Amino acid sequence: MPTKATTVTDYLNALPEDRKVAVNKLREQILDNLPKGVVEHISYGMLGYVIPHTVYPSGYHCDNKLPLPFMNLANQKNFIAVYSMLLYAKPDLMDWFVTEYSKRCKYKLDMGKSCVRFKKMEDIPFELIGELTAKVTVQEWIEIYENSIKK
Repeated sequence: MPTKATTVTDYLNALPEDRKVAVNKLREQILDNLPKGVVEHISYGMLGYVIPHTVYPSGYHCDNKLPLPFMNLANQKNFIAVYSMLLYAKPDLMDWFVTEYSKRCKYKLDMGKSCVRFKKMEDIPFELIGELTAKVTVQEWIEIYENSIKK
């Protein structure tokens, strides 16, 4: 659900009560595991984790005024979503994630190309999201991005 929040604090304060704990736990895992150089801000109406122009001046190819996306976290109408372009762009990381998810969760993985949807708040693999966040450095992501996504 897109938000009109302009700050991370506003976004978190606007969360429905039944989602606050889960979103905050996911956010904590992401923040604790972010590669050096990635910053948090509001991006596309979600919590965004981006590589700022100070690190990657070219920005995002779709709109180079925007920083390069790394990951997003969002409260949607029927689920919480983690958006990770890492999964889309790095097949071996996708394979690892799918395997690990099945070991840690009793429910089937609900996933799009880069979106992992969590409908059952009690079965979110928080630590797995933290591990995913730490799997790629900023420099590795920039190289992957430039070699595959940006073509």
